Parts: sequence; structure tokens; C-alpha cells
Amino acid sequence: MRAILLVLAAAAVLAAGVVYAQSGADVVKAKGCLNCHKMDKKKVGSAFKDIAAKYKGDKDAEGKLVEKLKEGKGHAKAAASDAEIKAAVQYVLSAK
Repeated sequence: MRAILLVLAAAAVLAAGVVYAQSGADVVKAKGCLNCHKMDKKKVGSAFKDIAAKYKGDKDAEGKLVEKLKEGKGHAKAAASDAEIKAAVQYVLSAK
């Protein structure tokens, strides 16, 4: 019985894996967003604070921006996981 529990516990640990969530700032830096965007000034793309201002009060802002980046609608398609895109969008929307 003890051996079975040990095997099940080991299998659960292996199946769960380790989840590492990057912060939005880390994602923006790692994925090259800062090549075209800056926090407070327009570069090639809009400033993050301008994007946040545009979507202020929009209850579906996060969903719209995530979809835009995933699909490449009006923006280059993001080469990032769903979690990374969501973290980056939350970071951009928090810009002041």
C-alpha cells in the first residue's frame, strides 16, 4: 500500500510540472515589444500609456487586445503563449 502511494505521489509531481509565470514587464522585454513601443512615447507603435488610455473603462479591453495579438489583427502576430500574451496585455493596460 505504501509503495502504491509513493508511486502515485511521484506521478502527480511529474504530471503537474513546474509552472513559471513571467511578469508582464518581463514578457514585453523578452518578446521584443520594446523594439516598437515605449511606455510613455510613441515609437513605431503607440505608447503603452496611450493604449491604456484608449481602453480605459472598456470592460473587454483585455480580451480585445489578447485577440488582436493572437490573431495579428492590426498588429504583428505575437509569438508567445496565451499566458505570456495575457501578462503583457495586463501590463500595458496598467500603464499610466
